[in-house]
Amino acid sequence: MRKIIVITMITIDGVMQAPGGPEEDPSGGFEYGGWVAPFGDEEYGKVMQKQMEPADILLGRKTFDIFEDYWPKHAEGWPGINDVTKYVLSSTRKNSDWENSEFLSTIEDIKKLKNSEGGDIKVWGSATLVQLLLRHDLVDELGLLIYPVILGKGKKMFDDSSTPAGFSLIENTVTPRGVMAVSYERAGDVKTGTIGE
Repeated sequence: MRKIIVITMITIDGVMQAPGGPEEDPSGGFEYGGWVAPFGDEEYGKVMQKQMEPADILLGRKTFDIFEDYWPKHAEGWPGINDVTKYVLSSTRKNSDWENSEFLSTIEDIKKLKNSEGGDIKVWGSATLVQLLLRHDLVDELGLLIYPVILGKGKKMFDDSSTPAGFSLIENTVTPRGVMAVSYERAGDVKTGTIGE
């Protein structure tokens, strides 16, 4: 069985829309595209380098459209991105000229992929896809890059449909500019109790 690892850049208030630039995803009138730009430093670069180690990726269609337009022309910034398999959940697209792209159409296709042989699968961006995976309890690890900013609006990582789940911290780093890079792995059910007892 393969692990599904969600890698997400989010604000304190959970917004994950258009971290990379103003033109990345202005849908819904989003005005803050590129909100991660002020937070780069050497430690942040090391975190990103580790996150971008070659692994098959799973994307929603909108994120795939952005990646497909950008990364084949800038592959030196993400070594191996053209070589790994890009799985895309889409009800509208069936093919791409970007090498090693495969299209899935249902959550059942994702479950079959997860149960197949192979290495870890990383999910980048893809708010709607991440919410779907959380709803179906298919996320094995969360790699969150939490930025010290509140945007108030934009596409969010979490909604009210997520399956309740417990996670354990497996790695954490705080960069000099205040980005918290935390990794959590799935750890059973939610535990409850009373404080002080």
